[in-house]
Amino acid sequence: MTASDQPDTTTVLAGHKSYTVRRAGAGKPMHAENDEIAQEVPVALEFNGISHATLLLTPANLEDFAVGFAYTEGIIRTARDIYDLDIVERPQGLVIQVTIASACLNELKLRRRNLAGRTGCGLCGIESLDEVQRQLDPLPLPQPGHYSAQAISKAVEQLRSMQALHQTTGATHAAGWANSIGDIEYVREDVGRHNALDKLIGHRLRLLPQRPNSDQAGFAVISSRASFEMVQKAASAGISALVAVSAPTSYAIDMACQLNVMLAGFARGNLFTVYSHHEFLDSGSAS
Repeated sequence: MTASDQPDTTTVLAGHKSYTVRRAGAGKPMHAENDEIAQEVPVALEFNGISHATLLLTPANLEDFAVGFAYTEGIIRTARDIYDLDIVERPQGLVIQVTIASACLNELKLRRRNLAGRTGCGLCGIESLDEVQRQLDPLPLPQPGHYSAQAISKAVEQLRSMQALHQTTGATHAAGWANSIGDIEYVREDVGRHNALDKLIGHRLRLLPQRPNSDQAGFAVISSRASFEMVQKAASAGISALVAVSAPTSYAIDMACQLNVMLAGFARGNLFTVYSHHEFLDSGSAS
């Protein structure tokens, strides 16, 4: 890499960096262009001075990520359990220093992770099989036909157009929150799909510190496949419908059935497949 190929370090925590790349192809001369590349940096989480986990993620909306991660991991009970949050830049990466209520320290010790997590990995650092699945109560059942197919299709289409970082870099996942009629209210992006969902959940928790036990006013849409931990994160945040543009796994379907989450996948255009709790979908809109 030459000096001109070095990244533009003036872009801090923007989610992407500029690089000089060489475009080439069969029968075409090579030429230089500027390209925007999604950032992926090590981010360490510290709670009350205790190192908890190190993950690779896109350094945008880190406050949302810290709140969402702490909540979906079961470390905090509400956003109000976080008293302070600082982001410190180190030569090796970033450190998010979080001060939490002393009552949460026991949960922190139970969920402590000692290994670095790869991009988008949901289980890195878990030490035993007993730690894989959290003990969550099933969500309250919505009324039959609570969600409409039109709203789901509308949200999926809007999500594509609202992935600004993906449109710039082509390398990120997104999680969006849609209201009951399918309008996306906000989107969070990251190189890791789990991180994007944590950011979305964290943003909602910061908006609604007193989150009800179940949030049935809307649903979450993700640009990735639906793994079991994506369902688990949604259920832990009271989200009773999760729509993925790609496929779910069998573990995700089983968990969605157990936790009363309507799980849909392969949501593209006006079509999608419902894998659990199809009764939540308005039968008239699905016909």
